[in-house]
Amino acid sequence: MVLTSEASAQPDSRIETDSLGSLEVPSDAYWGVHTARALTNFPVAMRAISTYPDLIRALARVKQAAARANRDLGVLDAGKADLIDRVCEEIAGGALHEQFVVGVIQGGAGTSTN
Repeated sequence: MVLTSEASAQPDSRIETDSLGSLEVPSDAYWGVHTARALTNFPVAMRAISTYPDLIRALARVKQAAARANRDLGVLDAGKADLIDRVCEEIAGGALHEQFVVGVIQGGAGTSTN
């Protein structure tokens, strides 16, 4: 899958592109095209994951552990792993929770959440 990002004609959004096409995403969003698709395609739960800070912290800790393990195994670049580790620590501490916008019960087997 190819993922690209380019400037949009609108200053408050950007265009994200994947193998399915392009979508506008708010320019201040940390999430991208997959989350944008989930917001449209899976409106099952109107309650965003951000409603559950304990869930967000747990997701951050799982991602952090995965980054560390994959770094130690040599399958993830140490620089990338360290960046993931630091951001997960920030999220576990309460930062960026508003960026978790998909419904807590959403389709896609968690792809959009990841």
